[in-house]
Amino acid sequence: MIGKSIYKLINDLFFIPRSITGNGVRDTLKKIKEYYLPSLKIHELPSGLEIEDWTVPREWNIYGASIKNAKGIEILNFKDNNLHVVGYSTPINAVFSLDELKKHLYTLPDQPEAIPYVTSYYKENWGFCMSHNQYQSLKAEDYHVKIDSKLHEGSLTYADIVIKGEEKKEIFFSTYICHPAMANNELSGPGVATYLAKWISERPNNRYTYRFCFAPESIGSIAYISKHNTELANVHAAFNLTCVGDNKNYSFLPSRKGNTIADRVAKHCIKHQKDNYKEYDFLKDRGSDERQYCSPGVDLPMVSIMKSKYGEYPEYHTSLDDMNFISAIGLEDSYRVHTECIEILENNYSYISKIKGEPFLSKRGKNYMIVGGKENQESRSAQLILDIMSCCDGTMDIIDIANTLGVYAFDLIEIMKSLELELLIEKN
Repeated sequence: MIGKSIYKLINDLFFIPRSITGNGVRDTLKKIKEYYLPSLKIHELPSGLEIEDWTVPREWNIYGASIKNAKGIEILNFKDNNLHVVGYSTPINAVFSLDELKKHLYTLPDQPEAIPYVTSYYKENWGFCMSHNQYQSLKAEDYHVKIDSKLHEGSLTYADIVIKGEEKKEIFFSTYICHPAMANNELSGPGVATYLAKWISERPNNRYTYRFCFAPESIGSIAYISKHNTELANVHAAFNLTCVGDNKNYSFLPSRKGNTIADRVAKHCIKHQKDNYKEYDFLKDRGSDERQYCSPGVDLPMVSIMKSKYGEYPEYHTSLDDMNFISAIGLEDSYRVHTECIEILENNYSYISKIKGEPFLSKRGKNYMIVGGKENQESRSAQLILDIMSCCDGTMDIIDIANTLGVYAFDLIEIMKSLELELLIEKN
């Protein structure tokens, strides 16, 4: 079961402290490269480098953090949960009264057991995150606060892998790798991406070239666009992999244009899954790296097939988005729907009939027999063939034909290949 393998990968990466820069990102990518994708290329961009309208920030690393009460008893430690420290916190080693400390504490009163995820990437600050229950238990006394971190001129790290196919046109997958200690919002995307890349690397005779990018959210995708703009011009369809690990129904975020080949294949695939899905609006509901890849001047045909959409489930950006929130089954579902999208894209041709009128199917074997006036498996099969043939006028691809006939395009792939072998149809 591939879902169990993806779950194990995510669990192995879960406790690495990540941010938009730093050793946590490097360690995560190195593990993926060493154990799963040896062809993965890791890139570094120096702090201060201008990329489009942005600048690569200083690098941040954290080595430990704690809060101790007046008796020296430790009440919070970063090693217990990476979310305990505000991302990009500057170093601090001082004593504060409770009132002073509260100015740097973050909680979720509506979710009193959850630790929130808070960052301060572009404004120097420091802080701690804790459950609201713990916050309310704090006594009016002095607290020794220590954050052992370093903010310095370094670099931003990202990685990619390109798997060459017969065509220069590319299928592009992007996923972000910068959030600490969150399973669905963070690591489900890289987990599924890793195993998709492994599968495609082993898949023979790929029609398209495949590109996978693992980068910090927003700043990383902007950097990737800036540094790989020429290659991205070849993208035929693109998928943003995020929030793909839980057991809920599918969610779908279209591209900015809404009618690209990626939109068509994604909507078709999730429509034919067991569960209903919820479709969101790009302008109203975008919030991940599709904002960058679909922006004017870039305009990649990028969509997101998710389970629970980011920002739409209560565990989002909290400590409740842990390994218990995702499952091997949810991960396998997402992996499978993306492999089926790939298979359909790989075989998505328009066809034209080589027969004038209907073909005489009876001479081609019992699977094509038509039994007059009776409906049985053979007659239904024959009728499907005739229906397919009636659509093969050179203007409809497999997705069009499947949508017209109300069937799943994935199930038509082998039928189309057999009709082509029998010289009934040909690619247009």
